[in-house]
Amino acid sequence: MVSDINNCNDAISHVATSVICFISLLALCHGLHILLKPLSQPRIISETIVGLFLGNLPIVRTGLLHVESNDGLQNMKFLTDFGMTLYMFALGLEMDPLVLFRIPKKEAIVAYTGMFFTFILTSCTAPFLQYGVQSNIKFVLAFSIILSSTGSPLLTRVLTDLKIGKSDIGKFAISAAVYSELVTILIICIGYVIFQPENAFHVRSRKPDQHEYFKGHSVIPLAVALLIQIIITLVAGPIILSWVNSANPHGKTFKGSHLVLSVAFAVCIGCISPLLGFSPVLSAFITGVFLPREGRISQFIVNKVNYFLAFVFYPYFFVWVGLEAQFGRFEIRALGSWARLCGFFAVGTVSKIIGTVITGLIFGFHWPESIMLALLLNIKGHLHIYLTIIAMKNDIITYSTCIGMILAMLLKIVYIPMVAQYIIQRAKKRLPTQPLALQWHDPTKELRVLLCFHGPENVSCAINFMEISKGKGEPGILVYATDMIELTDQIAATLVPGGIDNVEVTDKTVVETREKITTMLQEYTEHNGDGITLRRALALATYNTMHQEICNLAEDSIISLIVLPFHNGPSSDGKTNGNHTGLRYVNRKVLRNAPCSIAILVDRGFGAITQISKSLSGALNTVVIFIGGKDDREALAYAGRIAYHRGVKLTIMRFLVDTNAENSITKKTSQQEEEMKLDDECFANFYERYVAGGNVSYLEKHLVNSAQAYTTLRSLEGQYGLFIVGRGGRVNSMLTMGMNDWEQCPELGPLGDILSGPNFSTTASVLIIQQHNPKVEPGGADNEFSIM
Repeated sequence: MVSDINNCNDAISHVATSVICFISLLALCHGLHILLKPLSQPRIISETIVGLFLGNLPIVRTGLLHVESNDGLQNMKFLTDFGMTLYMFALGLEMDPLVLFRIPKKEAIVAYTGMFFTFILTSCTAPFLQYGVQSNIKFVLAFSIILSSTGSPLLTRVLTDLKIGKSDIGKFAISAAVYSELVTILIICIGYVIFQPENAFHVRSRKPDQHEYFKGHSVIPLAVALLIQIIITLVAGPIILSWVNSANPHGKTFKGSHLVLSVAFAVCIGCISPLLGFSPVLSAFITGVFLPREGRISQFIVNKVNYFLAFVFYPYFFVWVGLEAQFGRFEIRALGSWARLCGFFAVGTVSKIIGTVITGLIFGFHWPESIMLALLLNIKGHLHIYLTIIAMKNDIITYSTCIGMILAMLLKIVYIPMVAQYIIQRAKKRLPTQPLALQWHDPTKELRVLLCFHGPENVSCAINFMEISKGKGEPGILVYATDMIELTDQIAATLVPGGIDNVEVTDKTVVETREKITTMLQEYTEHNGDGITLRRALALATYNTMHQEICNLAEDSIISLIVLPFHNGPSSDGKTNGNHTGLRYVNRKVLRNAPCSIAILVDRGFGAITQISKSLSGALNTVVIFIGGKDDREALAYAGRIAYHRGVKLTIMRFLVDTNAENSITKKTSQQEEEMKLDDECFANFYERYVAGGNVSYLEKHLVNSAQAYTTLRSLEGQYGLFIVGRGGRVNSMLTMGMNDWEQCPELGPLGDILSGPNFSTTASVLIIQQHNPKVEPGGADNEFSIM
C-alpha cells in the first residue's frame, strides 16, 4: 500500500516536473526571440540556441532528463519521431504530386537547376572532405541528394515573418522550394526501399532467419507494400475525405466522429509499409502527399498539426538535438572539422547561386535578384537536421561532422533577414516617387483599386463601378474586393488559423455572406470581366481599428484608390440603412490615414443600372463638377478613365468665379495662384485629350458666390445619374465658402454633402474623391511587391 502511494507520488512529481520544464522551455524561447527581434532573426534561431544550450547543460542532461539512462533518450527519441511523423504528414498534405507530370514552370526549372548543380558539386567535393564514416559512392550520392533540397516549410515561415512572403520573389522562392523538397523526398523514399542506410547502404535482402512476411526487409516486399499503400490512398482517400467534407460544411463545427474517422484512416494507411520495415516518417509523407489536399478536413488537419509543431514540438525538437549533438565531442582543433563545416556551407551556397544565375539569365531576371533567390533556396529545415542526427546515431557520419553540419545549417538561416532587408530596400527604390493617386498613375500599368463592401447590397454598385473604371482594356484594373466585417465576440469565437491573413472565419452568417458576394462577382467577371483582375480580401476588425486593416492592406498592395461605401447606403432589402454609425467613423479615419487616394460612393440607384456593360449608347449620364484644387484634379483624372466607356455619357461642368466679383473681394495668395495654375494646366490637358475629340461634353458656369453654386447644383437635379466631385477638404473657394456651416456629413465635403443630402434627388448617386495626401508616406514594400 505504502509502495503504491510512493509510486503514485513519484509519477505525479515526474509529470509536474516535466510540465514545469516544458513551460520554462517555451518561456526561454519566447524571451530570447524578443531579445533577437531587433536583428529580425526568425523564431527557429532562438529555439535552436535554447535547445542546444539546455541539451548540453549537465544539470539538464543528468538531473532533469536523465539521458544517461537508455530509457530517457529512448522516450525523447520516440516523441521526436512522433513529431517528425506529423511534420512529414502535414508537409505531404500541402504538396501536389501532379505538378511533376505537368509542363515545368519557371519555379520548377530554377529549383531543378539549383538541385542539379548542388548535386554535382557536392558529389565532387564530398569524397575529399570525408563527411561519412565510410565515404563510398552510395553514401556520396545519398548525401548529395539530401543536401540539394530546400526546407520549404521553414522558408515559408521565415519569409512570412519577414513580410516578403507575398512579394513576387517570396512567392517564387517558396514555390521553387516546394518543387525541390517534393522531388528530393520522393527520391529518398525510392532509395530507402532499395538501400539500407543503417547498413552501409547495402541493397536490401531478407535474412534466412527472418519471418517471410512480417519481418521481410527485401526490396520486393517493401516496394509492393508501398505500392499497395499508395493505391489505397489514391482510391479510398478521396471517397472518405469527400464524404467528411460534405457532411461538415464551412461554418459548422466538425463532428468528432468524422475527425476520428479521418485520422484513423490516415493512421491505418500510414502503417502498411512500416510493417515491412519502411520508415514511419517517410510513410507519413507518402500518405499525406497522395491524399486530397483540397477540402475543409485537409486544411483543418494541416492547420492544427502546424500549430502543434510551431508552439509545442519545435522547441522540444531542438532540446533533443542538443542532447544528441554533444558539443564537447566536436573536434574543435581538428582542421578537418572546420573544413567540413565551411565546405558544407560554401558548396551549397555557391552551387545554388550558379544554378539560379544561369536560369535567371535565361528568364531575364536581374542578377542581384537571382543571387538573393539562390540564398533563399539555400536554407535547410527541420528534416535536414533530423536526418543529420539520425545519420550520426547510425554511425553514418561522425559526431564532429554532425555538429558542423548543424552549425552550417543555422548559418544559412541567420543571413536570411539580411537578404530580406536587401530585397525590401530594392523594392522601395522602385516605388513611385509621386503620391499614389490617379493623377500620377502610369497608364501603361494596371490601376490597383481596393473596393470595400458592407454586404451583398453593395455588389451591384461595385460591379458597375468596376465596369466603368476598367478603361480601354489593357492593362485594366486590379480590384481587391474587400469585405468589411466587424469583429464581434460571436465571430471571434469562430476564428481558426488559415485563410486570409492566417485567420479564417467559420461563422455561418459571415461565410454565407462572403460566398454570396464572391459568386456575384465571379458571375460578372466570367461574362464581362475583360480588363479586370479580381482578388478577394478581408478587413476583419472592430470599428475602432478597421481603418488600420484597410490602410495596411492598401499599403501592402500598393493601391492607388480605395473606394468605400457610404455608411447610409442601401440595406439588403433595398431600403436606406442609417444604422451604420460605426462604419461612418471608419470612413472618417480612413480619409485621415489612407496611404493613397480615397473615394466614398453614395449609391442611390447606381447599382440598379444593369445595362452599362452591354449598352451601345450612354446608359449612365455622368457629370464631373470641377471647381479647383487637388481633389477636383483627382476627380478629373478619374473621369479620364470612364471617358471612353460606351455606356457612359460624360459631361464636365466647370464652376468659374466671376472675374469682377473675385477682384472686388480678396487678393489671391501665392499658394492660391499656384493652385489655380495647376488647375488650368490639368484642365487644359484634359480638354485637349477628351473634350476636343468629342468624347466628353463641356459646360461652364460663371458664378459669384456659394449661393449661386448651391442654386446651380439644385438645378441639376434629375439630369444626371452619377455626380463625381472632389471632396475639397483642403481648398478655400468663394464658391464653397459658408457651405460647411450646414454640413451633415463633413467627410463628403461641401458639394458631396449637398448632392447626397435628403433634399437632393434620391436617384442621383455621388462619387466623392480625395487625392492622396503626400504627408502620409506610402509603404508598399512590406508585403506584396514586385522586383523580379
